[in-house]
Amino acid sequence: MTDFKRSDVTLANWRTAPFSQWAFQNVSEIVPSAVIAAASRPQELHLDLGDLKGLEVTGIDGAPVSLEEFLRQSETDELVVMRHGRIVAEWSADHSDPDRPHIIFSVSKSLTALLAGILAGKGLLAFDRLVIDYVPEVAGSAYADATVQQLFDMEISVDFVEDYLDTSGGFDRYRRSTGWNPDRPDSPAPDLKSFICSIGKGAWGHGEKHAYRSPNTDLAGIVVERAGGQRLAALIGDHLWKPMGARSAAMITVDRIGTARAAGGMSATARDLALTGELVRTKGAGLIAEEFIGDLWTGGSRDAWKNGDQASLFPNGSYRNYWYETGEGELAAIGIHGQWIWVDPATATVIVKLSSQALPVDAELDHAIVSMLRMVSSATL
Repeated sequence: MTDFKRSDVTLANWRTAPFSQWAFQNVSEIVPSAVIAAASRPQELHLDLGDLKGLEVTGIDGAPVSLEEFLRQSETDELVVMRHGRIVAEWSADHSDPDRPHIIFSVSKSLTALLAGILAGKGLLAFDRLVIDYVPEVAGSAYADATVQQLFDMEISVDFVEDYLDTSGGFDRYRRSTGWNPDRPDSPAPDLKSFICSIGKGAWGHGEKHAYRSPNTDLAGIVVERAGGQRLAALIGDHLWKPMGARSAAMITVDRIGTARAAGGMSATARDLALTGELVRTKGAGLIAEEFIGDLWTGGSRDAWKNGDQASLFPNGSYRNYWYETGEGELAAIGIHGQWIWVDPATATVIVKLSSQALPVDAELDHAIVSMLRMVSSATL
């Protein structure tokens, strides 16, 4: 804890600085959470930056700085660098504990997709089916005529605005339905599934453009639960977390009736996230179908991406199953407030950056982080 007391951290302020430095590694004290079981294995000793300690990268202002200084500038909590499946460098901020699960926000979406890929490989889930086949309750909503693949590619037409700073509109109501914001007695929010099923269709057609809307993934989590026959935390633990050898239990927040926040509620350690990135780099490593992993690079619609609302980050990129394809050979899983998994097959590198950035979204900083990740990936180790 820094210069504030635990009692100062509340449901109303937990995602704001300076409280986020503590809250992002203690989410289960703020929002009800379900445990994702891990393999029972002892932790290895943590490393330092090693050969990367002297690496010079481009700072946020464009001037050269050391990697360590960049990490401090960008409000990093944890960094793990893996090369050829082996951790070669680590860094932790003074306030951060590398053994405590850290909230990963929308990186949760990417892990949900990996689970979906596993279930599809086992014949339990089909991406070409309609969402309504799995969740009949979406009848009459924007999702009634959408496919599961459109749901996982963020190509759904919805009348919903993704505004992380909203305090009184639709996004605030959504956050309240997840249990992430204090509810309002004058206008109480429904449970998460009921909120999703109330969203109407937008002015465009499904599949026409990339429209990043988090309720899509919360619904995807419900689809996966219906297909897999278990709650999401149990499915992730049984099909992904334990089989890949995760060493630490992860968590996922749930709403008032236990619906998991697949869009952003997971917490995990940087080391275990590096293992998920390595699964992707090694084309599933026998756990996830190689075709599903390969499709992350080639299956996304570049036209839909260019017509969408995130194209400035990776102008030549695409988006498939909640993973960003950069257009230059890498894949990324990205969450607000500075959460990243970076997969670079060309250098056999996986990088995890967990942060407590004050702003949920900072486009200028995102570009600086991408530059840093590429410089670390190409560094000689």
